[in-house]
Amino acid sequence: MTSPATLAVFSGYGIELEWMIVDSQSLAVRPIAHQLLRAMAGRDTSDVDRGPLGWSNELVLHLIELKNTKPTPALDALPSAFQEEVRSVNRTLAAFGCRLMPTGMHPWMNPRAETLLWPSGDAEIYATFDRIFNCRSHGWANLQSMHINLPFSEDLQFARLHAAIRLVLPLLPALAASSPIADGTNTGFMDYRLEVYRLNASPVPSVTGQIIPEAVDSRADYEANILAPMYREIAPHDPAGVLRHEWLNSRGAIARFDRNAIEIRLADTQECPHANIAIACAMVAVVKALYSERWARLDGHGMATESLAGILLACIRDADQAIIDAPELLQSLGWRERRCRAGELWAHLIDATVSEEVCRDARLRDALRVILENGPLARRILRAMAGDYSQSRLHEVYARLCECLEEGQMFVVA
Repeated sequence: MTSPATLAVFSGYGIELEWMIVDSQSLAVRPIAHQLLRAMAGRDTSDVDRGPLGWSNELVLHLIELKNTKPTPALDALPSAFQEEVRSVNRTLAAFGCRLMPTGMHPWMNPRAETLLWPSGDAEIYATFDRIFNCRSHGWANLQSMHINLPFSEDLQFARLHAAIRLVLPLLPALAASSPIADGTNTGFMDYRLEVYRLNASPVPSVTGQIIPEAVDSRADYEANILAPMYREIAPHDPAGVLRHEWLNSRGAIARFDRNAIEIRLADTQECPHANIAIACAMVAVVKALYSERWARLDGHGMATESLAGILLACIRDADQAIIDAPELLQSLGWRERRCRAGELWAHLIDATVSEEVCRDARLRDALRVILENGPLARRILRAMAGDYSQSRLHEVYARLCECLEEGQMFVVA
């Protein structure tokens, strides 16, 4: 998302959604993003603008991304436009015998054998990432997510927004986990995408930190305590400074000072655009309530990063069933008891913040109802698998998910 002018907090939003390109019949990944973009643009390119929306590719050739190229003042304006673009791209992909597949991970991709990096444009950046971190792994090549961009206009807004995001960030997988399966089996994690993502930069640990960003009270503080240590640690691996940019930061929410926004990265891709945008609406509504100190005073140096990271790990593993035993956090979120399940907490937060006025599209509210009543997509996928992880059953379930994406429908298991 690019911004032609600085926007005040909560006055505009940017959404980025990633999907994998798969064979229409076998559902195996197909590395043809460059061919798709060429077919759409009529020339070799890594970006295609289509009015207010745009398609692009990053890092690997089986991944394609859709985003609104300029901030939108209302998130509920996006789902129908995104859905139309999905159908349009699927029509183009049909000529290649391919289609788009949703969810946070491909269920049986072998990244060591099937990864092909983007060969042009930013190829030097991708080659440098690959040399240092080995991108032929699940944590780099097999993960699809939604990024939510929230703007800020000056330092005080940045610090307050960052503090609010930190508090709700660990809970996001409880609502958005959609990646319980990898290598053809149940991984034991509801959000395996985040489990491999949090470990993908182990040669340079400061790149990801503890996923939950450290507490800061200004841009200068952020640059000194998050960016500078990361640049120092990677320097011996990258003497040319190819990766010395703020986007190297791989925490679950990162400051993009180049466009005055904070980018939230922890949500898995869902089964259809309405499900994704519904989760974004819930996240934004809760962040806004925290920013305005609805339940408690917002302290920029509130909960310790280690404590929030522990809650995140519980939600990565158990999603909505994770036990939140953190009275300090619960009090900040308006929950009066000392512990609860993450799903219960989200039901409370959504009931308190997501009204018809906030979320005018009834389909978005219906999508949140499906998630709260039936669990995040990861839980519904496991319910559909019914303990059978054979190739035929995996193919059947993920073909249904592809149909959900094409038709704009929620994935519901009887």
